[in-house]
Amino acid sequence: MIGMARQDYDFIIVGAGSAGCVLANRLSADPAIKVLLLEAGPGDRTWKIHMPAALTYNLMNDRYNWYYNTEPQKHMDGRVLYWPRGRVLGGSSSLNAMCYVRGHALDYDRWQSEGAEGWSYAECLPYFRRAETFNDGAETYPGAHTYRGSDGPLQVTTGPAKNPLFTAFVEAGREAGYPVTQDQNGEMQEGFGRMDMTIHRGRRQSTAVTFLKPALGRPNLTVATGAFTTRIVVEQGRAVGVEYQRGGESTTARAAREVILSGGAINSPQLLLLSGIGPADQIRAQGLPVVHDLPGVGENLQDHLELWVQRACKEPITLYSIMKGLPMVWAGLRWFLNRTGPCATAHLEAGGFIRSRAGIQHPDIQYHFLPAVVTNHGRDPGTQHAFQVHVGTMREKSRGWLRLKSADPRVHPLIEPNYLAEEQDRVDLRACVTLTREIFEQPAFRRYAGPELLPGKDCTSDAAIDAYVRKYAETAYHPSGTCKMGVDEMAVVDPKCRVRGLEGLRVVDASIMPSIVSGNLNAPTIMIGEKAADIILGNTPLPPSNAPVWINPNWQTSQR
Repeated sequence: MIGMARQDYDFIIVGAGSAGCVLANRLSADPAIKVLLLEAGPGDRTWKIHMPAALTYNLMNDRYNWYYNTEPQKHMDGRVLYWPRGRVLGGSSSLNAMCYVRGHALDYDRWQSEGAEGWSYAECLPYFRRAETFNDGAETYPGAHTYRGSDGPLQVTTGPAKNPLFTAFVEAGREAGYPVTQDQNGEMQEGFGRMDMTIHRGRRQSTAVTFLKPALGRPNLTVATGAFTTRIVVEQGRAVGVEYQRGGESTTARAAREVILSGGAINSPQLLLLSGIGPADQIRAQGLPVVHDLPGVGENLQDHLELWVQRACKEPITLYSIMKGLPMVWAGLRWFLNRTGPCATAHLEAGGFIRSRAGIQHPDIQYHFLPAVVTNHGRDPGTQHAFQVHVGTMREKSRGWLRLKSADPRVHPLIEPNYLAEEQDRVDLRACVTLTREIFEQPAFRRYAGPELLPGKDCTSDAAIDAYVRKYAETAYHPSGTCKMGVDEMAVVDPKCRVRGLEGLRVVDASIMPSIVSGNLNAPTIMIGEKAADIILGNTPLPPSNAPVWINPNWQTSQR
């Protein structure tokens, strides 16, 4: 240990990700409030982050991500699944596929019923709107202004979906009997339509770009990259600061008001455990002193599991045309010159939300359509013209956990998502395959759809589909729930994001979700940051919304 400098602030935020950057912006807006933002990773100054089509480069190395792996999965043939998570300014918003998906209104009403008082859809929607500038404009469809923001930092654009395969996908959904929705983030999530993206003028819109960068000139905001937080300092039942390492030097930073953890569903519970906050037996097992026995820390781990259904394409209109040689070079040059062309999008521009069976009130299956085939987190590109959907269930029954593997903060924790432990999850993923095949057989795809590549024509029985799922399914990159919000004995934070039983300590990130939402997690995590900022500052909450929500009138008796 070299040196032990000390610094003093009002608020210390640990983690500059989807929530942390929002908090840094909102809390430092008052020049009288001194804020320190700590990020273990580097800055985001690389084209590989800002070019949307380059997203897989950052999933394949540990330069900008934590490069986590799960424990061997008992119900997936013992596979160890790779879990990339952002370790860079912007966190996972600098690594993700830039899909802007809020989830369903009933997800937030469920949160409230699970003990997260004040987090209903009516109370969360105003914070989604405050965060966003919807670049299709409020005139896109009648009532758009009710759901979409017009002056927030986060730039959101609906994908242009110019490739005819996107149109075919949406039309095939309609032909299969599903609705077509104008806005998956508006009144009606259910159905097929164009997807929203956190991309603007050809560049990724991470929270580092949209929330943090505009605040960097404030003298009361200090941002430290390469700052690895090792412990929360607790004195007499109150969090008073953190210890972190940077450039070979150890520093203690003191927080006069609060320490806020925004490290995400893995790092936040890990730091709590390293600081002696969590299940007492687990902490003692690592030889660490117990500071506060809190049994829910690291429990309730949830994620979305997804798989691919791939078809060969009979026409040469997929991304395979630009995935090698001179076409790829030219596509890159277009982006570097004027931020246009195939590199200016992540190509997930159409999608859908459907219900797996009758009796499900709101969609529990999500689609991302891609006019290409890639597997293994983008490491294995396709070798022919083909297309695929990423499809998965949204509200899995299985629950996992996170534990310390070592008292050394730099040793990754044990991550056990416990995928497919519940039979219903296996049933629902079979439905994903069956329903997707039906969609690809609709008239809209007759011109384009060639033979099925995966799972393959011989994969028809329940046993065969289950085997395919076990072999090929991967994380959808949505870990959550490990510091859940609520009032029961397993809750880690209360509805004001305060760690139960301690003063001066909050958690604000996807780990506090009581249950996972029906969609991608970046947009909800940004909303959590926005809402938590008002709570922390003692601001009057934004007025609740009375926006209507569309629920399929036939949900009790029909699957569509």
